[in-house]
Amino acid sequence: MTSTTASDTVAPDTTASDAVASEPAAPDLAEVELLIGGMTCASCAARVEKKLNRMDGVTAAVNYATEKARITYPASTGVADLIATVVRTGYTAEEPAPPPEPSDAAGDPDDDGGAGDDPGLTALRGRLVVCALLAAPVVLLAMVPALQFDNWQWLSLTLAAPVVVWGGLPFHRAAWKNLRHGAATMDTLVSLGTLAAFGWSLWALFLGDAGMPGMRHGFDLTVSRTDGASAIYLEAAAGVTAFLLLGRWLEARSKRRAGAALRALMELGAKDVAVLRDGREVRVPVARLAVGDRFVVRPGEKIATDGTVVEGASAVDASMLTGESVPVDVAVGDTVTGATVNAAGRLLVEATRVGADTRLARMAKLVEDAQSGKAEVQRLADRISGIFVPVVLLIACATFGGWLGATGDTVAAFTAAVAVLIIACPCALGLATPTALMVGTGRGAQLGILIKGPEVLESTRRVDTVVLDKTGTVTTGRMTLHEVYAAEGIDEERVLRLAGAVEHASEHPVARAVAAGAEERLGPLPGVEDFTNVPGRGVRGRVDGLQVAVGRLYDVLPPEVARARDEAERRGRTAVVVGWDGAARGVVAVADTVRETSAEAVAELRRLGLTPVLLTGDNRRVAESVARTVGVDEVISEVLPEEKVAVVERLRAEGRTVAMVGDGVNDAAALATADLGLAMGTGTDAAIEAGDLTLVRGDLRAAADAIRLSRRTLSTIKGNLVWAFGYNVAALPLAAAGLLNPMIAGAAMAFSSVFVVTNSLRLRAFR
Repeated sequence: MTSTTASDTVAPDTTASDAVASEPAAPDLAEVELLIGGMTCASCAARVEKKLNRMDGVTAAVNYATEKARITYPASTGVADLIATVVRTGYTAEEPAPPPEPSDAAGDPDDDGGAGDDPGLTALRGRLVVCALLAAPVVLLAMVPALQFDNWQWLSLTLAAPVVVWGGLPFHRAAWKNLRHGAATMDTLVSLGTLAAFGWSLWALFLGDAGMPGMRHGFDLTVSRTDGASAIYLEAAAGVTAFLLLGRWLEARSKRRAGAALRALMELGAKDVAVLRDGREVRVPVARLAVGDRFVVRPGEKIATDGTVVEGASAVDASMLTGESVPVDVAVGDTVTGATVNAAGRLLVEATRVGADTRLARMAKLVEDAQSGKAEVQRLADRISGIFVPVVLLIACATFGGWLGATGDTVAAFTAAVAVLIIACPCALGLATPTALMVGTGRGAQLGILIKGPEVLESTRRVDTVVLDKTGTVTTGRMTLHEVYAAEGIDEERVLRLAGAVEHASEHPVARAVAAGAEERLGPLPGVEDFTNVPGRGVRGRVDGLQVAVGRLYDVLPPEVARARDEAERRGRTAVVVGWDGAARGVVAVADTVRETSAEAVAELRRLGLTPVLLTGDNRRVAESVARTVGVDEVISEVLPEEKVAVVERLRAEGRTVAMVGDGVNDAAALATADLGLAMGTGTDAAIEAGDLTLVRGDLRAAADAIRLSRRTLSTIKGNLVWAFGYNVAALPLAAAGLLNPMIAGAAMAFSSVFVVTNSLRLRAFR
């Protein structure tokens, strides 16, 4: 085990305040989130984002999966100007409506977002069902020549026409709207491809030979040479439309499922609350609660808002917020969190936070912010999607011209060009990152892990060193009584009883630990008279007629008492000498208790390839004792709060990529300095604000879970992008080479988007 002290590693004049002071002042900017309507593909989102970012001083990120735009803009620019820009681009924009009052139902995080919950989804499903029923006979008649009776082509036209015109109306309408604004999107490709196939069929039926009785039509998965006047593509037009509607419905349904965790989180709160008014309980909506109000929580009820218990004791089930299944005991003076469930006794709680300030609301905001953000890989995908459609149109034209020039076969040229138009839609590219991010962050929220933004995911992959703050992170942060040593001939209970009685009058953390331990072991303690606090040395008082001294008030110790003190300190305890009538009689040892799960957490971090480092302001012997207990080899001790930043900077200067786990105000600057900051949710607001990941459970094992989930999410994003890029790169040449029938191309394109979203949904099974 290596151990260093602050004097070995840091410059004493490096402070967190210096780092903060060096940052430039933020410009006068405002931020708004807009709901964007009318987007049908990633290129739509890229186009809206491009138009917004062209405005002076505006920085916008448009997310196709969440259908939201997060915009930072100068205070001199109005939100109405932003909305007007989106409208001029051909889409709708509005500010989100205020959230509805929370309901008692927590919502099912596994809800599939069925069509009954969303009128738009219901309408899309109805359109899909009608089109599928009409298109199926058209496809069968074209693919199976044995089914082709005399004049079968006219039945195909009758069935296909409503599919192409009415079923494909969402694509045609969007394509026309974009055309009016001088833009081309995925809908342009779909509309052009299906209408071209349908238009060619109409020409062949009415002006060519395809309408003749007895006409027969073969089917080939690839391009085949035929007489153009007798070739119809009704099965391609109808089949592609039905496949794309299926893909769009599955995509919309899956996107709704992906956001289910956030919706469930926002619906966790109680609906009403029993507030004490003039000594009487009055039921009022939660929205009318104010800070300072006292409210009653009966067994089985949800706690309405964050507060402090002022009367009663119970066990609180916080599993819906923290993922931790074991209820936590609370008593007078303990804090409780809104939306958790009172499992046992009656509680009287005083509200300390309400509305948007509550822990639940802040958790939901963190998750929503993360889902609205973009990873760097997604920005690359967006740029590609923005130029992809015009490039595909050029490729389709080149394909048609190339085939026509090489073979003179208009039908083959037309078929290959239509296949290019349909196969190339970049939907999967636009969905690859946001769907995985939505599912990953939502699942994290269910497990008590809040990921602040998508850029955090890249950091978790690179991290190789994790710095663990000792107090409150590896340990509980609360001193507890461990051992009592008594001199020969002295009863241990008497030593503890007298020490506890005197310490009961002190507010020092060590004193409170001794007094609480004595009360727990021995019951009520005697009173103390003539209590005196000797700063930095201990306390004195008269108990049961004896003048008792506790602390470091004896200059000379009997050998056996000195040995007991040294042994306690060797084991990492804080040793308090107890004596009376002028002689030291025993030693009471207290210590900050190591969390039961810390050793398991450290082992899990090692399995993830991370090197743990223990960082503490405690003395070297205490630090090394804790490190041995949890399995950490590298210890940095005796570090002042303001020196923690310098320690992190030194580790980074050594070439390490550093994650920092902490919970206190004195950890905030170090959390912000580290490559990855993990804040314990049981800690201070400053630490939580500075961290990249918040561990709501307050259990160090959650740090390993957070890194695993982040890495899994990043891996899913990259897998999605590899599929989406690879699919388009491979499919375009196949289509241009005439190796894909347009209907097969449509099915493959729809499958690509569904595959990406389904792959992202696998993150819901993360444990």
